[in-house]
Amino acid sequence: MKTLEEVIAELPDLHRDDLERWMGNALVQVSRESGTSRFSELQFARVRLICTLRYDMDVEEETLPVVMDLLDQLHDTRARLHTLSQAVLAQDEEVKAAVLQVVTEARRKRQG
Repeated sequence: MKTLEEVIAELPDLHRDDLERWMGNALVQVSRESGTSRFSELQFARVRLICTLRYDMDVEEETLPVVMDLLDQLHDTRARLHTLSQAVLAQDEEVKAAVLQVVTEARRKRQG
């Protein structure tokens, strides 16, 4: 866990007022311990990502919630796909072959 001061110190381009606004707009979730804001490693990574989007890629402030929501959805979808893949791999060969056949047919239909 990192404090607000540690986050700002580790990200020299980060402006304190930007971070506080992102916290207020729920783009970043912090926990409070003894009145101090604390950032998990995941939330620190979110701050780094938002800094890249905002400062390096010039994503507009008003657009950040939409972009972050889409990235969250993508991350969730990837996690679900990974879980599904692990479940399929745990099945016997007949089931795996049947799933592969359905996936292959669906891909062919999409490609035309």
